[in-house]
Amino acid sequence: MRILENIITDRGSRYAVSGGPCRTEAEARAFLTALKRNKKFAKATHNSWGLIGADGPVKNDDGEAGAGMVILRMLEREGVTDEIVVVTRWFGGKHLGGDRFRHVQEAVRIYIDALRAGA
Repeated sequence: MRILENIITDRGSRYAVSGGPCRTEAEARAFLTALKRNKKFAKATHNSWGLIGADGPVKNDDGEAGAGMVILRMLEREGVTDEIVVVTRWFGGKHLGGDRFRHVQEAVRIYIDALRAGA
């Protein structure tokens, strides 16, 4: 499991990105359960995720409407399969509007770069 914390901050909201090898929706749910054993992630406002694996593309916005699709599009574009990517947001009190999608994209980019670098 890779966890990159406090990678983006904007108007009080903080973002982290995490992920790991994953092929099915059942494995994705197990990954999220393990991630949320850390109270910090369990208390996050959103843990949005995407995966392209044996079950095809699977996503979950976790209340951050559209975030799962942003993650999936980036995974498709970069050819990343069998890897779950979770973008976590702790809401800082101010609505970010469309900027939240830019932050999700940036978080996924940071994760993919770290994955390819072997971090």
